[in-house]
Parts: sequence; C-alpha cells; structure tokens
Amino acid sequence: MALANYNKWLNGPCFDEYTKRELELIKDNEKEIEDRFYKELEFGTAGLRGVIGAGTNRMNKYTVQKATQGLANYIKSKGEAAKTRGVVIAYDSRRMSREFAEQAALVLSGNGIRTYLFKELRPTPELSFAIRYLNCISGIVITASHNPKEYNGYKVYWEDGAQIAAEVAKEITKAIDDINDYDCIDALDKNSAMNKGLLVYLDEKIDDVYINQVKSQSLREGIVRSVSDDFKIVFTPLHGTGNMPVRRVLKEIGFKNVIVVTEQEKPDSEFSTVKYPNPEDKSAFKLAIELAKERDAQIIIGTDPDCDRVGAVVKDGSGQYIVLTGNQIGALLVNYILEGLKEKNRLPQNGVIIKTIVTSEMGANIAKCYGIDTLNVLTGFKYIGEKIKEFEETKEKSFLFGYEESYGYLAGTYARDKDAVVASMLICEMAAYYYSKGMGLYDALVELYHKHGYFLEDLRSITLAGKEGLEKIQYIMEYFRNNTLDSIANKRVLYVEDYQTQKRNYINKSKAIEDIELPKSNVIKFILEDGTWICLRPSGTEPKLKIYCGVRGSSLENSKEELRNLIGWMEDKIKKL
Repeated sequence: MALANYNKWLNGPCFDEYTKRELELIKDNEKEIEDRFYKELEFGTAGLRGVIGAGTNRMNKYTVQKATQGLANYIKSKGEAAKTRGVVIAYDSRRMSREFAEQAALVLSGNGIRTYLFKELRPTPELSFAIRYLNCISGIVITASHNPKEYNGYKVYWEDGAQIAAEVAKEITKAIDDINDYDCIDALDKNSAMNKGLLVYLDEKIDDVYINQVKSQSLREGIVRSVSDDFKIVFTPLHGTGNMPVRRVLKEIGFKNVIVVTEQEKPDSEFSTVKYPNPEDKSAFKLAIELAKERDAQIIIGTDPDCDRVGAVVKDGSGQYIVLTGNQIGALLVNYILEGLKEKNRLPQNGVIIKTIVTSEMGANIAKCYGIDTLNVLTGFKYIGEKIKEFEETKEKSFLFGYEESYGYLAGTYARDKDAVVASMLICEMAAYYYSKGMGLYDALVELYHKHGYFLEDLRSITLAGKEGLEKIQYIMEYFRNNTLDSIANKRVLYVEDYQTQKRNYINKSKAIEDIELPKSNVIKFILEDGTWICLRPSGTEPKLKIYCGVRGSSLENSKEELRNLIGWMEDKIKKL
C-alpha cells in the first residue's frame, strides 16, 4: 500500500518536479517511504497537522488542496448562500504557511466560493473573530501552533467562530475521502480569482475592530496608567504573529515600558533562537529572562507562533524569575476577573467559568467563593467555544472566562478560540494591579494557595513516533481501559472516568456506573482519594501519550512530593507495558 502510493506520486502527472525530486531521495529508504505513505494525513476535529514534506502522510500543497476541495464540496452542499458568505483565511510565520494559505484560497475560488485572505500573518484568535465579523460560513488558519519547526497545520473553523464540531468534521472528512485523484481539484490562478471578485485581500481595518474588542475586556485601565512610568514588561513573540497585536493593545491601554526581545521579534520560520517555540517550555524564555534581569522587569510574557497561547515569568519570593504554569496563570486570572467584575457590580448571578477536564481544580474552588459555577469540558478549546455559543442562545449561563492548562485563555465572546492577545493584556494588567499594592504575581499566587489549598499539577509526554508508536499508544490505552486498578501510587482509586465509553465507574462495593454527558474522546481519568487525579490522553496533533495529574497538598513541598510519586508510578507502569 505505502509503496504503491509512493510510486503513484513519483510517476503521476499531477505532481510537480520539486516533489518528485524529494521522493527520489528516499527511494532506498523503506521505513521513510512507509511513514510518508502508509496512510493519509488524518483530518480530525482539529483539521490537519503534520511534518512538512512530500507524501500522503505529510503537510504539502497537495494534501492542503485535497482538504480544501473536500471543505469546498461540503460548503457547496449547504447551498448557494453558503458559497456567497465565503471563507476567511489566516496564516502564521511557519514554513510554507503563506503558500498553503494561497493554495487553499485558490481552490475555494475555483469552486466559486468567495475567500477573504489576510495580506500578512495574523494571530489565530483574530481569524476566529473575523469569521463572525465578516459573516463567513467557515474559516481556515494555517498553523501548527507551538509544534517544532518541521510541522505545519490546517485548522478549520465554522460560522460560529469556533473550530469545527465533531459532526461537521466527520462530514468534511467524508467529502475529502471521496476525492480519489488530485487532478479533480478545482483551482483558479490568482489573477482570475481576484478579477472575478472571489479572492479578496483584507486590510488593517479589521485589525482595529478586533483590537477594540480585546481592549473592552480591560478591568483596570486606571491602575495601568497610574503605574506605567515604573512598571516594566519584557515581551517575546517567539518569532510568531504576536508581535504587532500584543504590543499595540498593551500600548493602547496605557503601558509605556514594553521591552521586546529583539532576537525573537521578527517572524522566523526556523525559530532560530529556540529549540521549541512553546511558552510552556521554560527554555523558550532564556533570552527574555536575561533581558528582564538586565532591565529589572516586573513580568515577562511570551506568545506562541500563532498567538493563541501565552506564558508568563515572574519574580518569586527570593527575586528569581520563575515560569508560571498554565494552571497557575488560570487560577490567578479567575480570581482577578471575578474580583474586578464584583468591584464594578458586573458579576452576574448565572456567571460561569469553563475549563477542561485536565485543568486544575484550583480555579473552580476560587470561582465557588464568588458564587460562580465552573463547567468542565473535553480537552480542546473548541469545546469551550461550543458552550459559549450554547449559552448565548439559551441565556442559561453568562460566560465570564474560559481556560485550559496548556496556556490557553479567553475573556469575552468576540472570539470563540483561546486568545493570547487578550490574555497578555489581562496578565500584564493583573500584574500592574498587584504592583500598585506593593505585591508581585507570585505573592498573589501564594495568597491564593493559603486561602484555597496547595494545588499543583504536572504533565508528562511519552513520544512514540510512527506507525509502531501509534500502535503502542493504542495498546496502553486499551490496557488501562480493560484492567481495573484499585490503587495508584498507594492511593485508593475512587472512580474511573472513561470518555470513550462515556461511563464513570466506581471502584467500590457498589460498582455503580454513571453516564458522562460529554462527547466521546479517547481519554481515561482516575480520581483517587483526597482529590488527587491522573489522566491519560493521546495527543491529537503529535505522536505522544500525555499523562496529566493534579494534587492538593498541605504545603507546596508536600504537593511536589505527592506529584512526583504519582507521575513516577504511572511512568513505571507504562514502561513495563
């Protein structure tokens, strides 16, 4: 199968000489041929994501064109009005991002679907905003978010501004699978598409509207302006799309001293100053921390390449710069937003915080003190976006804030995806607020620990690449799904949540089983005595098995020890498997 696909690409008339030269180089490498051609690059609920290169299991112009033709066929099935509403496309600073965006636009144009294409790179959350602002039926963003430089991706959004739901993804996948030959893909050349009014380039006007929406989420601009002469922020966009929008919004709400890491300011598809362009990775902040020490900055913020995630570095009690976790930032923001809304008498009785099932319970405890409910959804911000839409329609709840442990946050409903622009603004504003009180963000975090308990979480990833690795991940998940564990790390298991079977199974005499009212997902979560939990989940975008866990100890040291024991036990168990 893999070899047949390889030969089809190597000799077929649809494929250009550049692609064929690349494939010639691997003609004697059976393992590489198998990895590139043993399957199609899967179009899941997050769209496509993979290593850039020639092959059916790679990101290239042919896989992008095929996915777009499938999307076009699905849109056309919705009628002429859907075609007229059109699709908006954005892209980041990665290799081939602009080219993939243009290829997608020209395929849509070839199918008579109007396409709005940003002239230059833009953050993913602005794409989410632009879909509803332009009343489009769909949106595409070319990005692999925080993945290594070898990757790129293709994410599809629907008319509500959120990533496509599972049922829509299923229909689009079928439309893609029905395409057997690349020569049946319809595409126009750029001049024809523009002359027919099917390809429209977006200018800066939409930026102004988006930035104003972001600024409307500010809670204490007066505090910002009162400390702006002394308060210093170091910012790194990590060579991505965040440079212009983050700096602009910080300036416009009153920050005067935003110091950018020069070496990481410009877009760079090679991400030449970092191994991994991810604000979750402490090493990504190396240059920023050096600059912050030199300038005595109060806070460091860093956004990922498509600017939907943001990390923060603050001074601890001894004056050392430490990287906050996504859960810590989330808890701080929950408290800051709810406190700010309460001060302004804008805290609704039916307000809700939304987080994912692998996110810390600390934020939920904080929200409860303000009389605000917390709702758990599956991992992936699109599930938060779906709930925002649902609550806007039903008026059952008022959305206040959504977040996930992987540094994704959203305040406001102008977008339906995580937004590092608004999160950067709120984190810096929050830091300025505590600075005005003679405190740092670390001091504020310690206060929350004293009040709500010492919550601590960790995430470990086991990389298992290729076809063999995928099979190993599936085996591990099935083992834990089919073998009942009474205890983990000497702690009794209270119940197991299996999101694939949508059942909650109690591990006690009653053996009770409850339904889980969330969509199916290949996730298993163990809830242990004392509130400790551990969760297994295969990554949807990388060849990794992820282990999430959380504890609530009597002190930070106690929590760290509990966490080490829990993670160590699970890693040892998986190694034996």
